[in-house]
Amino acid sequence: MSAMQSSYLPATTESIAMAQEAKDASESILILYRVLEDPSSSSDAVRTKEVAITNLTNYLTKENRAEELRNLLTQLRPFFALIPKAKTAKIVRGIIDAVSKIPGTSDLQISLCKEMVEWTRAEKRTFLRQRVEARLAALLLESQEYTEALTLLPGLIKEVRRLDDKLLLVDIDLLESKLHFSLRNLPKAKASLTAARTAANAIYVPPAQQGTIDLQSGILHAEEKDYKTAYSYFFEAFEGFNALDDPKAIFCLKYMLLCKIMVNQADDVAGVISSKAGLKYVGPDVDAMKAVADAYSKRSLKYFETALGDYKAQLEEDPIVHRHLSSLYDTLLEQNLCRLIEAYSRVEIAHVAEMIELPIEHVEKKLSQMILDKKFAGTLDQGAGCLIIFEDAKTEAIFPATLETISNVGKVVESLYMRSAKIMA
Repeated sequence: MSAMQSSYLPATTESIAMAQEAKDASESILILYRVLEDPSSSSDAVRTKEVAITNLTNYLTKENRAEELRNLLTQLRPFFALIPKAKTAKIVRGIIDAVSKIPGTSDLQISLCKEMVEWTRAEKRTFLRQRVEARLAALLLESQEYTEALTLLPGLIKEVRRLDDKLLLVDIDLLESKLHFSLRNLPKAKASLTAARTAANAIYVPPAQQGTIDLQSGILHAEEKDYKTAYSYFFEAFEGFNALDDPKAIFCLKYMLLCKIMVNQADDVAGVISSKAGLKYVGPDVDAMKAVADAYSKRSLKYFETALGDYKAQLEEDPIVHRHLSSLYDTLLEQNLCRLIEAYSRVEIAHVAEMIELPIEHVEKKLSQMILDKKFAGTLDQGAGCLIIFEDAKTEAIFPATLETISNVGKVVESLYMRSAKIMA
């Protein structure tokens, strides 16, 4: 071991105390490495080494020595043969978690997980391998290595289902749902989420995991434009994460506010933010959604674009919020155009473009789309470069009723004709 000194220290509580009393972290790390070198395999020595591993992992994490943590896992393999498999799994997962706390180690984590999968496969440690593979799939998803993650998950799901490990199955089904959502395959994403819910209903699910299920449910419903149902799920997830002081709570709050805006209830945003739970998360993320809500309430495209510029990290770089921004932008553009043209019966397109501060071609295209979508009654006179707005034609109630009556009479006549044809035959 490169970091170890040639002489070992006995694996005793005195050696652990010596490491804790060292003048700096580097010295503590060297002492703990020497403790791990002790060849003794007595029960007391093994217990002391477990404490040394935990302390060494903490020191290396604080010092951001990710590569040494990776080497530590390799160096500990002979020690793993002396302790129960459950303790081995705890140590391995603890060191992998420690590496994840060090910034900029995504590639190292993936490489480390792949190494441990190979080792656990060779050692026939199925329980640990499945959990490391699930962690690997999550890392691949974060790194947008969708193809590799997609090849890994189906086999793992079959294996875990066969062993009926429902808690792990919930995690893996959720991962698969997120993966399919990232690949824009909504039917499969919903199917995987349903599978996760089914497995979760049969066991006790920790609050953090239940919150993740609700969060994913909200995301999928929002994608289908069912913002009211999505809000309910985001609210459930927010309450769960808020109780745990989980940082995911702020994302749930953001998505709740987004749903309020999308269902034309932007005025409710201030109320949600000023609630007891909302005030806890006041910051750039909440300010960003408040700015969007204000722009939406004022039907101001200019304010909306200002909010996008001021809070780019919170809005455009959040994949979930960004996915709905184009729809929100279109809605704001339509509302803004409607506000500008409502006072006219005939107006130049160039004048509308000047008022809204957008290119004429963009405005003309949008007005044409709005007319086709029957957002207002009108026509474009491209020769004169004008928009002509028609007055809303009030349909007399008697006309639809007359058409319905004629349709019903037609059905009766057709029925009588069919009966007479049978009698004549």
